[in-house]
Amino acid sequence: MREVARRSGLALLVGATVVVLLAFTFGYGYHRDELYFLAAGQHLAWAYADQGPLTPFIARVTSEIWPGSLFVLRIPSALMAGGTVLLTGLLARELGGSRRAELIAATCAALSSVVLFNGHFLSTSTADLLVWTAISWLVVRAVRTGNHRLWLVVGVVLGIGLLNKSLPAFLMLGLLVGVVIAGPRELLRNRYVWLGAVIAVVLWLPWIVWQAGHSWPQFDVSRSIAAGGSTSSQPWWAIIPYQFLLVSPVLAPVWIAGLVRLFTGRFRFVAWAWVVLAVVFMATGGKPYYLAGLLPALLGAGAVQVDTWLANGRRKLRRGVLIAAVVSGALVNAVITLPILPADRAGIVVALNGDVGEMIGWPEFAQTVADVRRTLPTDKPVVIVTRNYGQAGAIDRYGPALGLPQAYSGHNAYSSWGPPPDSDSPVIAIGRGLAPYLRDCRTAAQIRNRAGIENNEWETPVLVCAGPRLPWSQQWTAMRHYG
Repeated sequence: MREVARRSGLALLVGATVVVLLAFTFGYGYHRDELYFLAAGQHLAWAYADQGPLTPFIARVTSEIWPGSLFVLRIPSALMAGGTVLLTGLLARELGGSRRAELIAATCAALSSVVLFNGHFLSTSTADLLVWTAISWLVVRAVRTGNHRLWLVVGVVLGIGLLNKSLPAFLMLGLLVGVVIAGPRELLRNRYVWLGAVIAVVLWLPWIVWQAGHSWPQFDVSRSIAAGGSTSSQPWWAIIPYQFLLVSPVLAPVWIAGLVRLFTGRFRFVAWAWVVLAVVFMATGGKPYYLAGLLPALLGAGAVQVDTWLANGRRKLRRGVLIAAVVSGALVNAVITLPILPADRAGIVVALNGDVGEMIGWPEFAQTVADVRRTLPTDKPVVIVTRNYGQAGAIDRYGPALGLPQAYSGHNAYSSWGPPPDSDSPVIAIGRGLAPYLRDCRTAAQIRNRAGIENNEWETPVLVCAGPRLPWSQQWTAMRHYG
C-alpha cells in the first residue's frame, strides 16, 4: 500500500505544481519578457537576435487560442514546470533511488525558486530548464540501461531545445568533457551518440542559417550580457552562491550531497559536467541561472543520499529535520517567486527578486504614454520609440485600446522590425538615452505605477521631441543595441 501511495504521490505532486502555478497567474501582470514574446510571435522567424523561435511560437499559438489571455499564455509554462518536477523524480530513480527518493527529489524541485518562478510566466528559461532535465534523464538512462537508441531521442530533444536557446549546447559540451575525464569513454565510439548529434544539428540548422545571414547577432547579445548589459547579469563570482538560492538555502544540502554522490559513482561525468560548466560560465560572464539546468540531476542524486540518511540513525528526528527544511524553504520561495503579497506590499520581494518588479505597472506605463499623446495635435501622426523591448511590448499590447500606434525600438529583435518610416513627425521617446537621436526634446511625464514599486521603469522620463535628428533609416543602425 505504501508503495502504491508513493507511485501516485509523484503524479499528485506534479499535478499540484501545475495547479498552484496557474492559480497565481493573475497576481501581478505580464512580465516584460512575455510582452516581448507576444510581439515576436507576431513576427515569426526561424531565429531572432537573442533567441530561437520556440517561445515566440508558443506565445503566438496561445494568443491565437485566446487573444489577450494571460492565463492561456502561461499554461505552457506551468506544464513545462510540471515536466521538470516529474523528470527530477525519475532521475532519482535512474540514479538508484527508491520511490521515496523519487518523491524527495521531485518535492525539492517543485519547491525550488527556479522552478516556481520560471513556471509562473512564459520564459525561454522555462523550456530551457525542462530540456536540460530531459537530456540529463535520457543520458543517465542510456548509460544505465545500455539502450543506445535513446541517444537518438537525446538528439531530438537537444535540437528542439536549441531552437529555444543555445544553452543546451553548453550542457552537451560539459557532458562530453565529463565523459573524456571520467568515462564511460566507449560513448565516444558509439555511433548512436554521433547520430543523435547529427539530428540535433539538422534541427538547429534553420537557426544557424538565420544567424549567419544576419551577421550572428547572438554573439553581440552574449558579449553584452558578459559585460553586464542585462538586468539579470551578475558578477562572475556570484554563479556558485546563486545555486544555493535557486533551490533554497535550507535545501542546498540535498543537491550538494548529490554532487558528492555523483563524483563517487558511475555517473561521475555528470558531476564533472557541473564543474566544467561552472568554470565556463564564470569565465565567459554567463548568468547564474545558466547552471541551474543541472540542479535536477544533482537533486535526483542527492535525494538518494537523503533517503539513505532517513533510513538510519534517529529516524523520527531526521524526518522532522527534512520536513522542517521543506516547509520553510517552500514558504520563503513561494513569497519571493509567486505573487502572494499585494503589489503595493511587494517592495521587499522586488528587492530580493528584481524580476518580480518586471510584472508590475505595465498598464499604467501605457496609460502614461497615451496621456502624453493626447497633449499633442491629433492631425499629425506620432512615432513612439522606446529604449527597451519591455516598453515597446507594453505599447504594442495595451496601446491599440488607448489609441496608440505601434512602438519601435532598437533593442534586440525589435531592431529588426524597424525603423519607423522616414518622416519628420513628432516623437514620443521613452528614456533619456534616446535624446541624442532626436531634436528639441522636453520631458512630458515620468513613469510610475499605482503600487509604488520602484522597478526598472520607475521614473523613466517620457520625452516629446520635434522629430529625429536624421532620417530614421540613416540612424537606425546606431540605435540598435543588444542585451
